[in-house]
Parts: sequence; structure tokens; C-alpha cells
Amino acid sequence: MNIGILGTGDVATNLAAGLSRAGHAIKLGSRDPSKAKVPTALGKSVSVGTLAAAAAFGDVVIVAVPFPSVKETIERIGANALRGKIVVDATNVLSPSYDWALGFTTSGAEELAKLVPSAKVVKAFNHQFAPNMATGLLAGQRLLCLVAADDAQAKRVVMDLAAGIGFRAVDAGPLKSARYLEAMGMQLIQLGYGVKMGTAIGYAFVRDPGS
Repeated sequence: MNIGILGTGDVATNLAAGLSRAGHAIKLGSRDPSKAKVPTALGKSVSVGTLAAAAAFGDVVIVAVPFPSVKETIERIGANALRGKIVVDATNVLSPSYDWALGFTTSGAEELAKLVPSAKVVKAFNHQFAPNMATGLLAGQRLLCLVAADDAQAKRVVMDLAAGIGFRAVDAGPLKSARYLEAMGMQLIQLGYGVKMGTAIGYAFVRDPGS
């Protein structure tokens, strides 16, 4: 599958590493591709282009820019460029000062869906630290990747992508569940940086096989 990733930061490049290892072709999108610092270890299946080129390339397009830049990024690309595509919101709702940017009556993913009404928006990959996104594993365990969307087919596609990286992909319900996923992301950030546990932590999912 062709996957476009908007952004070239740690989240974008680690997801690119995991998805390319699973056999997908990746194009990372940058405002200025000539200045993008992308690890050469990502290999030939990962290329870099403009934001518009990445959006056009992907059957699935992952939004991996800082939350305050989402609206500007979509405006730069044009909402119609994402018509009919699966658009994955991997952002956390951090303000420029790293505070909580939205409350619980909406979510970053729901606001993104308003910007791209003709796309199928899915929330995923926001509640893990970037260094763990390349494998979906930590200390020999599969990390949890909750996936929320209103479109069942789009949700299944993203769950399969997450599982292909190595995550334990779990259906989190409709897109409004992104409000809870984003809170989980904020809590993980608090544990990692506020409580100083570091980034070698993550959520796991336990279920009684007999239930």
C-alpha cells in the first residue's frame, strides 16, 4: 500500500520505518523537502517530497505534524486533495506551550474531520512515544494501539497497518472516542516527562482469553 505521511519529525520517521518494514511504500511530506532531515537507514521504499506530493501519493495519509500546524497543513494541501482517502490523525492536542489544547466536548481528530469532510478520518498512533512506533514493541510486549473511526472499513485498514508494525490493534469505537485516546496521549506525556519515567514506557492491553 502507498502511504503518505505529513511531517518528517520523530513520529513520522518512526512510523515510516515500521510501515516500510511491513512492505509498504512511504512518502514523507515536508514544507521544504530540501531541508528535511530524514534518516538514510529508512531505505529506498521511503522517499521525501512536498506535503502535497505526500498527500497525493498515499492511499492512506497520516497526519504527523504538531497539532497547532494541522489547520495550516490542510490548507496548504487543500482539503479536496484528501477526498475519499483514509486520513489518520496521529497528533496530540498540545498547544505551543505544551499544555492541553482542547477539552472533552471535541477532539483534534473530530476537528480535523471538519477540515476534510470528504475524507475518512481515523484516530491512531497518538498514545505511544515516537521511539516505540517503529516496532510497536517494548520489553518484548506488544504495545496497545487503539483505533477510532466512524468508517468501519477505514478503521480496519488502519488496524491492519498497526498490527503489521507490531502493535496490538484494538477497535476503540467511533471517532468521538478520540477524546479519550488524546487524553491517554497526554497522560503518557505526563508520565514520561512530568514524572520523568522517560519514553521507554507504554500502554498494553490485557484480556482474559476465556471472556
